[in-house]
Amino acid sequence: MLGGGLVSGSVLLLAGDPGIGKSTLLLQIADSLTKQLKKVLYVSGEESGAQVRLRGDRLGVDTSKIFFLAETETETIGPQLTNLSPDILIIDSIQTLTSSTSNSTAGSIVQIRECAQIFLNWAKTTGSPTFFTGHVTKEGSIAGPK
Repeated sequence: MLGGGLVSGSVLLLAGDPGIGKSTLLLQIADSLTKQLKKVLYVSGEESGAQVRLRGDRLGVDTSKIFFLAETETETIGPQLTNLSPDILIIDSIQTLTSSTSNSTAGSIVQIRECAQIFLNWAKTTGSPTFFTGHVTKEGSIAGPK
């Protein structure tokens, strides 16, 4: 899937229908990266820590090695990135995030673009690969900017 590995500062969008397994795949990727001694921050705007831990238990993933944050406000996530300095960032999903720089609702194209740009800049500045999940709409396109 990654063509031989992660590229420093890359931003990857994993998109698909709701329930297809995007979060499951990213949790497995996070597990694999922590086994390589990478510090992974998994930010979930959709699920609680308990829900992610239960999925991890079903998959045999050691979630104790994955840093987890249940948050939707980018301004709250930013200081956590500064404090933790993760090697890898996972945002699940980009549609759930909001930024105070826009008064649009979560999931709107304006909010998705603004939040994606914030984390894109972070990835490029730090060199930390970043994953986003994105949902496919009823019309069959990826929600927000491609």
